[in-house]
Order: sequence, then C-alpha cells, then structure tokens
Amino acid sequence: MTETAAARAPGGAQAVRRALDVLHCFHDNGPDLSASDLARRLGLPVSTAHRLARTLLSAGFLEQDPRTSRYRLGPAVTELGRLSYHQRGLHLAAPELADLAERTGATADLALRSGPHAVIVAGGSVTPKVGLRRPLHSTALGKVLLAWARPGEGGPGTLPPLPAFTDRTIVDPAALERELERVRTDAYALNDGESALGVRTLAVPVLDGAGHARFALAVRATPEVITPERTGWLLTEARSCARALEVLLLSPAERRPPAGP
Repeated sequence: MTETAAARAPGGAQAVRRALDVLHCFHDNGPDLSASDLARRLGLPVSTAHRLARTLLSAGFLEQDPRTSRYRLGPAVTELGRLSYHQRGLHLAAPELADLAERTGATADLALRSGPHAVIVAGGSVTPKVGLRRPLHSTALGKVLLAWARPGEGGPGTLPPLPAFTDRTIVDPAALERELERVRTDAYALNDGESALGVRTLAVPVLDGAGHARFALAVRATPEVITPERTGWLLTEARSCARALEVLLLSPAERRPPAGP
C-alpha cells in the first residue's frame, strides 16, 4: 500500500467503528442499499463506503444482489443473531409470550435496550416486515428500560433530542424524568398514543438479581382492548409472565446455587 493510500485508509478502531456503522444502516428494515446510499447515510465518500461494504461482504456480514449490486445483511449476521437468541434463552420466552397474548387478546412483546432504542427480541411484533427498534422515550417498553436502567446504560439525559411522533409524545427531558418517577412508583409504564394514535401499551420490567431491567415485557392493543377497567387485570397477567421469564431467562450459571463453604 502506498503512503497516500495508507493515509486514506481508516485504521484500527476507526475502521471497526465505520464497519459497525455500515451494519447499523440496515436497522430500519428497509430495502437493500447501494454504496451511494450507505455513503449518504454515513456521511462518507462513496469510495470509502464501497470499500467498507466489500470488506463486510467478503466476511459474510453483507451479501450483494448480483442484478442490482445493492447490499443487504448477510448470513454471518443471521448466524450470530440466532446464537445470541439461544444464548439469552429467548427461545424459552416464546411460549410464555404466546400464552400471555392468547389470555389477554393483546400482542405480547419482550424487548431489551440498545442505546436510545428498545429492541423487540421476541413476541408478536417480531415479523419480517416490521422493524424491531422502538424509541425509548415514546414507548412503554422504553420507559421501563429507562426507569430500571442497568449500570452504564444512562438515563434520559444521555438520549439524543426527543422527536414527537404524535401530539402526546413526551419531548421534554424534564417531563420524561417525571414520567419515569411515576413508572417506578406504579411499577409499570403506559404508552397511550405516544408512538401512534389508536395504540395503547402496558409494560412491566423483567428484573435481574440486582433489580435492574434485563428486559421489558409489554402487552399492546387498541384502547378498546386495554381499557381502564381491564388495566389492573392485564398488569397482573403481565407481571405473572414477567416473573416466569425472570427465572426462565437466567443463564445456567445464574441458576446454580452458590457453592457451600
């Protein structure tokens, strides 16, 4: 490599960060992306985006449509995703969520936190055509993950500007802090049309041994299903499922009793 080329090539941590940024471009579950699309989203020269994409292609993290030359996530991502799914025990959660959905007539979802988003990892909303990421500030799942944040995850003050999705969305950080206080006091979160009008969601935490939210569990339906009169019963059902998941989703090491003296 020439000195000029070496100077242009991203090195070390920067190269890794840029490669990860390329993969994050596919989070919205949209159509395949060209090198120009990637460059525009990342604010990079097309030549740099093309070079990063080709590197990820060779490692199996992207694949390329031979007709259009556009990129999509590759088999290596699928493999790692499936491994993570089973390592976390999420395959054990599916029957519990399906049972909760059948009992309540609502969609039941399980989510964990990824930066400023709640990522739905199991449940009725996990479909090929629906994106899995939800903003923390405008969802019941997100409020739970913020209210019982794990060490190092950060609170509302660490979030980017809070966009409004409806006229009910909380966009003021101080108001969000007050909402989270209510969530902790009531031990559940409510999203009543804050992400989309006509949708109501209740969420409760799935706690780890230290009292932090490992996951958030939600039931989602229309206001005709999640009525004020049914809220108490729905929360009882959701909390019962959450307690079961707190045990089911323990790692094998966490399930073992501590060694005796």
